[in-house]
Amino acid sequence: MADLIIPDWGGGVPQIGALSTTRRGGVSLAPYDDGDGGGGLNLGTHVGDQREHVRQNRELLRALVPAEPAWLTQVHGTTVVDAAFALDAPQADASVASRPGVVCAIQTADCLPVLFCALNGRAVGAAHAGWRGLAGGVLQNTVARMRSLGADEIIAWLGPAIGPECFEVGTDVFDAFVASDAAASAAFVPVPDSPGKYLADIYVLARRALGAAGVGRVTGGGGCTVTDSGSFYSFRRDRTTGRMASLIWLK
Repeated sequence: MADLIIPDWGGGVPQIGALSTTRRGGVSLAPYDDGDGGGGLNLGTHVGDQREHVRQNRELLRALVPAEPAWLTQVHGTTVVDAAFALDAPQADASVASRPGVVCAIQTADCLPVLFCALNGRAVGAAHAGWRGLAGGVLQNTVARMRSLGADEIIAWLGPAIGPECFEVGTDVFDAFVASDAAASAAFVPVPDSPGKYLADIYVLARRALGAAGVGRVTGGGGCTVTDSGSFYSFRRDRTTGRMASLIWLK
């Protein structure tokens, strides 16, 4: 049985389904296992795991959702696609859906997964927010695409990602955010005795981006995929590792 995280939206949401997987509950072997000698629920086909194991893991996930997830080829960009037409894993880092039963899905292993739902039930969305996509506006683009589908007030849920004590970055990342939002500097703490190095809080940066897009209600956030090795895959911690998925759909 897969070990799942069910988003807490804080009440008042329409009829939607949403979940985020952990590394536990699948069939993958080390280094894609569950970290404790059991099978891992790796869902990534591009990370070196045995394809048959990934296929079985995806079958386990498929039993939990109403349709085959609209998988994407994620490139740390800002493109948003309609999940209903996302055939053959298009290059994109977010998807939206306005039809019941269409499943938006993104994969992560330290990057931030963000799920969205509109209170009027007109649209849902999912975004992969690595620092490049986050700085480039992938969250704002997802919100704009949902509004084009008739979404009114939008709620966002922040899934598990690299925590602020582990996300060490350089001046390139700092500059990418501060160039368009000077106040984003509050999300960066200089690393002592390491000039040009910072610890970044991706949750704070995401909340700022969402606020700029008019999304005032944000839940989730916190935790760390790097330090919680028993629950999460982490690229920064292990390099060779699996991928988790966050999914959302209208019922």
